[in-house]
Amino acid sequence: MDVSISGTKYRIVKKKYDEDDAFDRSGIDGYCNRWQKLIVYCDMSTYPGWQHEPEETVKLCEMHTLRHEIVHAFLNESGLSDNSLVSGNGWATNEEMVDWIASRGPLIYKAWREAGAL
Repeated sequence: MDVSISGTKYRIVKKKYDEDDAFDRSGIDGYCNRWQKLIVYCDMSTYPGWQHEPEETVKLCEMHTLRHEIVHAFLNESGLSDNSLVSGNGWATNEEMVDWIASRGPLIYKAWREAGAL
């Protein structure tokens, strides 16, 4: 699947845990490769320790991970990840900030829709 991130096409790929060594090597469940314009997220039903999680929990986690990586892509494409005044881990690459945007995004969108601000 492809998605437009500020006019740039990013490819989105869902992979099983054992299909990408980055999951184990970095202890992650998704990543955004800004150079390859690629977003990868893990099929959480294949993630060690998640085999017995309810299907709904797996889906919610995957959706959050996908939103999180899309936020990274938007920050990358806007130039903010390179220009947040701190080399290496400024606010625009801070995982807590990106996670907050990813988790609050649906609520922000809902409020905008209710207010007629879209």
